[in-house]
Amino acid sequence: MGDEHASVYRVEGFTCANCAGKFEKNVKGLPGVKDAKVNFGASKLTVYGEATIEALEEAGAFEQLKVTKEPSRRQPFQYTQIPFYKKHRAILLSFLLLVFGYVFQFKYGESNIGTVGLFLTAILVGGFPLLKTGIRNVAQLEFDMKTLMTVAVIGGAIIGEWGEVAVVVILFAISEALERFSMDRARKSIQSLMDIAPNEALIKRNGQELTVHVGDIVVGDIMIVKPGQKIAMDGIVVRGHSSVNQAAITGESVPVEKAVDDEVFAGTLNEEGLLEIEVTKLVEDTTISKIIHLVEEAQGERAPAQAFVDKFAKYYTPIIMVVAALVAIIPPLVTGANWSTWVYQGLAVLVVGCPCALVISTPISIVSAIGNAAKKGVLVKGGVYLEEMASLKAIAFDKTGTLTKGAPVVTDFALLNPQLDQRQLFAIVAALENRSQHPLASAIVAKAEDEQLPYHDYMVENVTALTGKGITGIVNGKTYYVGSPKLFQERLPTQDITLFAQNIQSLQQQGKTAMLVGTETELLAIVAVADEVRQSSKEVIRKLHEAGIAKTVMLTGDNKRTAHAIGQAIGVADIQAELMPEDKLRFIKQWQKKHGNVAMVGDGVNDAPALAAATVGIAMGKAGTDTALETADIALMGDDLKKLPFTVKLSRKTLNIIKANIAFAIVIKLAALLLVVPGWLTLWIAILSDMGATLLVALNSMRLIGVKE
Repeated sequence: MGDEHASVYRVEGFTCANCAGKFEKNVKGLPGVKDAKVNFGASKLTVYGEATIEALEEAGAFEQLKVTKEPSRRQPFQYTQIPFYKKHRAILLSFLLLVFGYVFQFKYGESNIGTVGLFLTAILVGGFPLLKTGIRNVAQLEFDMKTLMTVAVIGGAIIGEWGEVAVVVILFAISEALERFSMDRARKSIQSLMDIAPNEALIKRNGQELTVHVGDIVVGDIMIVKPGQKIAMDGIVVRGHSSVNQAAITGESVPVEKAVDDEVFAGTLNEEGLLEIEVTKLVEDTTISKIIHLVEEAQGERAPAQAFVDKFAKYYTPIIMVVAALVAIIPPLVTGANWSTWVYQGLAVLVVGCPCALVISTPISIVSAIGNAAKKGVLVKGGVYLEEMASLKAIAFDKTGTLTKGAPVVTDFALLNPQLDQRQLFAIVAALENRSQHPLASAIVAKAEDEQLPYHDYMVENVTALTGKGITGIVNGKTYYVGSPKLFQERLPTQDITLFAQNIQSLQQQGKTAMLVGTETELLAIVAVADEVRQSSKEVIRKLHEAGIAKTVMLTGDNKRTAHAIGQAIGVADIQAELMPEDKLRFIKQWQKKHGNVAMVGDGVNDAPALAAATVGIAMGKAGTDTALETADIALMGDDLKKLPFTVKLSRKTLNIIKANIAFAIVIKLAALLLVVPGWLTLWIAILSDMGATLLVALNSMRLIGVKE
C-alpha cells in the first residue's frame, strides 16, 4: 500500500478486538477511502484516501467511538479525565431502575405494569448501545457477541423474564466497561513512554537563550541542559561534562559519563553538569520517537494466537446460535415439554456462548508484555515475536560488539629488557601509533591517555605504515618499529625471536594480538591487544543454558584461534569462526532446518542479513543502531545482554498465560453448557460464567505488566 495520502487518527472507546475489526471494515466501505487499517493496541486508525471525521465517527457509531486527528508532533496524548459518575452514568441509572423494579415486583407482583415499565426502562438505558448494534447486526446477518446478547434480550422479553433480562443487560454493560478499563491500563504503559521526553527545550540562537517547543527545533540548534533536567532531543555534546542516566532509553542502570563529542538521547536525565548539545535529529526521528513508533506498530501486529481467536469468534457465534435454537425447539417438539422453560434454556445457552473471554485473552496479554519489556529497555516489535521467543530451540550470537565490547584494549605490556622505564617506552610507542589509522593503534593511544602519559611531548618524524605488518618512525632521533613478529623476522634477522616465541604463542592462544616493539638492534617489549569480553556474557550464556536453550553458538569473522579462546571463556556450546556475512546467513538457515526456531543476536550492519533470516532477530540497540534496529524483531536498547534471559522468561510466561486463558474460557463455557442437560442453566449463571471468565482472563493477562527480571 503506497503512502498516497495516509491520515492517522486516534480512536477512543474500543472495547474488543472484534469491534476494532468491524470498525475497520466499516471505514473501508466509506466512499473516498481506498484502504484503512486499525491498530487496536495503540487505538489508532490509518486511512488511505479521503474521509471526514464525521464519516469516520458514523462508521464507529455502533460503539460510539470518538475519532480525533493524530497530532503531527510528539505531544503527550492526554486522555480526557471524565469523572466516574459521568463516564458510567448509563450503568448507574439503569442499576437504580433495576433496584426499583425489584421493589415493585416484591410489592405488586411480576406482571404489574409499573414493574415491567421499570425493568424495560433499565434495559433500554443500560443496553441502548448494545441493542442498537445488535439489531443492526441481525439485519445484516453479522454475528458477534452483541448479536448474541440482543437475541437473548429480545427472547427473554418475549417469555416475560423482564427482571433477569435487565440484570443480564447491566452485567454485560459492566463487563464491557471493565474490558475497556483493562485495555486502557495496558495502553497507558505505552503512554508513559511518550511522557519520557520533555516537550520544550532551552535553545541558544543568535546569542539569545529561549524556550522552544520540540517541534520547532531544527538540526544544528544548540540546546542547553541544566543538571537535573531531562534532555529533550537527540544530539552530540559540544560543551560540558556530566553523567547522564540513560535507563529510559537503553535500560542501563548505571549513569553514563558524557563529554564533548558523545551522543545523548532524548528522554534521558542529565545528572551533574551543565551540557550544551548540538541537536542532530528532528523530533520525529529521535530514538524515543522511533521506540514509541515501533511499540505502537508492535501492538498492531496481531499475534498468531490473536488471529486464531478472531477467526474462531467469526464461526463460533453462528454455531452457538444454531445450538441455542435446537435447545429451545427440540425438547418441546419431541417430548412435549414446556415451551417457555426450554426457550429460556436456549436463551441462556446464547448468553453462555459469548466469546468475550476468548477474544480478550490474547490482546491484553500481548499489550501488557510489550509495555513491560519496553520499560525494561527491551523493544519487542510484535506479539508474533514474543510467541516465537517462547519456543526458541537455539540462539546464535555475533562475537564482536555483542559478546565482546567491540573495541580493542591493551591487555599486556611486557618489557624484554628489565633496565628500561616502562612508562617512558609505552609513551614512545603511543607517540608513534598516534600517527597510525590502525584500530589496534587506537587501543594503544587510549591506554596512554588513561595513564596520562605525555606522549604528545615526543618528537616524531618519518612515520611509515608497513601495511599488514606494523609501523616504523623516528622518535627523538631514534628509529623504532612496532609490529607483528613477522615484521621483525624480515627487518631484523639478526634478532633471535625464538627466545620469545613461547610468550607470543601463549598470548595468541588467549585470543590476543601480540605485537613486538624494537629498534634496529634490539627487541624491547611485547604488547598484546584484545577485544574485551562483556562482563555479562558468561553469566547470560549460563542462564540461557539453565533455561533449557542448549544450543548456543558464536558466529564471528575473526580467526579461529581468537574465536575459540573467547568462545571457551564465555561458555557457548558451539563456535564458528572466519565467517563472512553471507556465511552467517547460510549458517542460520541450516540451523533452522535442523532445530526449528532460531534467534540471532547481533549488533551491526554485517549481521543484518542473518538477523532478518532468523526466526527472531535480536539487535544490540546502541552499536550498529539504525540498520540493526530496522532489521531486528527485538532490540536490547542498552546493549545489555542480561536482558536476554528476561525476554525469554517473559515470552514463555506470555505464551503460557494466553494458553491458560483460552483453556480456562473454554472449560467455563462447557461447564455452564452441561447444566442445560438437567435444565439447571439460568440466565444468572450464564452471565456470571461469562463475565467471571472475562474478568479473570483480563486480570490474569495484566500480571504480565509486573514480570521482574
